[in-house]
Amino acid sequence: MSVSQPQIYCPNLNCSAPLNPMGTSACETCTTPLVYRYLWAVGKAVLSVPVNSTVVGRYYVKAPQIWLDTQPALPPDFPPAELPDDWQAYLQLLPQRLHLPEVYGVCELPSLPDGESGLVLLLEQAPLTEKGSLLPAIAQSWASATAVRQLYWLWQLLQLWEPLTQQGAIASLLVADNLRVEGWRVRLCQLFWDEGLLAASTPPIEPMPSLRLADLAILWLGWVDSAQPAIADALRHLCYEMRAERVELAAIAAQLNELMLQQAAQLPLRLQVASHTDTGPQHQHNEDACYPSPFLTSAITQELKAQLAMVCDGIGGHEGGEIASQMAVRSLTLQVQALLAEIAEQPVPLAPAIVAEQLTAAVRVANDLIAAQNDAQGREARRRMGTTLVMGLQLPQAIALPEPGKTGNGHELYVVNVGDSRAYWLTPRYCHCLTLDDDVSVREVRMGRMIYRESLQRPDAGSLIQALGTRDAEFLYPTIQRFLIEEDGILLLCSDGLSDNGWVEAGWLDIMTDVFRGKRSLEAAATAWVNLANQKNGHDNVTVVLLSCHVSSPMPEVLMPPTATAEASDWSDASRALLEADGSPVTPAATPKPQRSARRWLWIAVVAAVMGVRKKLLWQHLQGGSKLPQQEQQLPGQ
Repeated sequence: MSVSQPQIYCPNLNCSAPLNPMGTSACETCTTPLVYRYLWAVGKAVLSVPVNSTVVGRYYVKAPQIWLDTQPALPPDFPPAELPDDWQAYLQLLPQRLHLPEVYGVCELPSLPDGESGLVLLLEQAPLTEKGSLLPAIAQSWASATAVRQLYWLWQLLQLWEPLTQQGAIASLLVADNLRVEGWRVRLCQLFWDEGLLAASTPPIEPMPSLRLADLAILWLGWVDSAQPAIADALRHLCYEMRAERVELAAIAAQLNELMLQQAAQLPLRLQVASHTDTGPQHQHNEDACYPSPFLTSAITQELKAQLAMVCDGIGGHEGGEIASQMAVRSLTLQVQALLAEIAEQPVPLAPAIVAEQLTAAVRVANDLIAAQNDAQGREARRRMGTTLVMGLQLPQAIALPEPGKTGNGHELYVVNVGDSRAYWLTPRYCHCLTLDDDVSVREVRMGRMIYRESLQRPDAGSLIQALGTRDAEFLYPTIQRFLIEEDGILLLCSDGLSDNGWVEAGWLDIMTDVFRGKRSLEAAATAWVNLANQKNGHDNVTVVLLSCHVSSPMPEVLMPPTATAEASDWSDASRALLEADGSPVTPAATPKPQRSARRWLWIAVVAAVMGVRKKLLWQHLQGGSKLPQQEQQLPGQ
């Protein structure tokens, strides 16, 4: 390793003079934007590396454990064999990527004097700013946070308890400096192990052979005195309950959830939604479908207002993929309408696990409709049509407010995904990808066979491992996540025609800044996203849905989308017939309507079946007899 003034390489591998002074924003030779990728280094050997030195001619040590990759265009070194058992946990915890860092690569340093390995694990997506500084710890930001955000941070920590327990890494939640925050999101620097500190970890902590919720309560109690007055007493009482001899995680989670929703319900919430879809420059037909759609104007969809957003990307070609995606949108729209109607009649809010179970059931019903169509048409193997799904649902459960007889919206946002269509949360300060693709590269990581950047080099890395309609529902595992809307932001849903090659991450500030300032409408922003996708990717259909969530006041008027106007449709006659299955009009209406009696009865039967299942689940919940199984974590094989 050397100590010298560092330089950063241009990511353009064809650049004739790639070296640039540190701090430069674009290459001085070819003007390509420079990439500053800061990593979190883990390993006992890290402690012996001086700050401001360069390791193995590539990594510049900015601060203890904070290394900059000065050659970001080159792949990192991958583990020569399997990672050590403790480090395997990072791979298996990939579904927690919103909160935990991911493995970037490894770096081999000389062995230490005591003979221990000099292997250093490099983590990306660590809680670091663009300039390589640590994000603030919870303790630093706690006192200035709102009551609902304080509770939301604690809720996220509690949700990590079970997955970290399975990996023997609960200690990760008990090291205060390890817990960092970025707006609404809690982020951990690294994993710590319950049986004592891994030799490679810093700072040192005492061995923790048997950790309980009481240990977490002790940490939380240190923050209670500076909690917002509205929640301080309730939070202190909750911590005392966590210290009891016999305490269940579910009971503590239920109390914390109730307290969090009560605070969220006191905030206003205004929603607006806009969508845009396009065939793209290389296609004649659009296999994408979405909600809302300018061609779908039934009274059913009008009742949902702006609470639902959905994107489906069809698989199976013309008269296959487009039908599958439209069937999914129609089925889920009907089912969400039924779900909201039933929730409105419930005397108490449904627990997140119950809602997740019902959303899973809805997705599986949509799956079976498409699968039945495949079977009826004799489609097998690769000929079976299917569709991806990403859906955002703002669940308007009524939460009792302190004023007698008054209720408010609990601000819950559920995100459902199957396949590789994505959801992003955008604010003026950050762009967070909320979903994880269901593809081969992710499967290889979760099974511990490869680190993520290594798996991306597989020729089949982007191949889907699940989609709606391609197999029976018992083999379908939709991912259901719940978020809390406690800040102004926009949920962006899109097909891979936009998300491929990182264009959401690259373009979000340019397109969305004027939206956040009230100078551009949602409709105009959706169109801008589609135009960007066609210009930069252009290889696929592209669909974007934007759901604006506003909790502050006043609200920029320009965000109100103009009345949707129908454009000339490129959908096939078969697709039009499907959309008319319930008798709702499709614009334009020049195409004669086919016979639809059988289809109409199919939809009626679907809705009746779903409502029957939901009523049974709701009844069990209200009677206190419903205990839902844990969601299956194992990904299905190909």
